[in-house]
Amino acid sequence: MGTTTSLLTSNDVQGNAPYSNSFVESFQFITNSSGYFVNSDAPATAVADGEVIRLGKLPAGLELHSAILSVSDAFTASTTCKIGFAYVDGVDVTAVPQDDDYFVKAGAALSSIAMLGSSNEAVSRVTLPKDAYLILTNTTLHASAGRADVIVFGKMRGVK
Repeated sequence: MGTTTSLLTSNDVQGNAPYSNSFVESFQFITNSSGYFVNSDAPATAVADGEVIRLGKLPAGLELHSAILSVSDAFTASTTCKIGFAYVDGVDVTAVPQDDDYFVKAGAALSSIAMLGSSNEAVSRVTLPKDAYLILTNTTLHASAGRADVIVFGKMRGVK
C-alpha cells in the first residue's frame, strides 16, 4: 500500500462571489488504460489495492461541509473507495483527528458511472486547524481507464 500525490494544483479560488467565504473546489482522479494515475508523482505505476491517493490540498481554516463523488468513466470492476482527509505534516490533532472516510465511507463504487453525495452521517462539521490532503483510498488494482471528480464544499472560517 503506497501513497500517490496529484501534480495538479487547485484553482486557488476561495469563493464564488465577491466578499464571500464559501469554498467549492474540484479535484480529479483519472487513470489511463493501464490503470496509471495520470498527472501524479507516480505516472508509470498502476494504482494498487489500498493505495492512498492525495487528490489535492484543503487549506487550514476550512470548515468542511460535504463532498460529491462524480464517476464519469467507470474504473475496473468491483473497485471501491473511501474519501477523507489527512494532514500534510502527517501529525494528528486531538480536536480534529485525521479521518480517511470523513466524506465518503468505505465501499463507494468507482466501477460504475454515478454521482454520490457525502455518505458518512457519523461525522459533524469540523474546521481544519492546518493544511490537509483530500485523500481517496482505493480498493482493487486498477487495470483500466477511469475518471472521478471529487467536489468539496465548505466555508473559510480561519484558523483558531
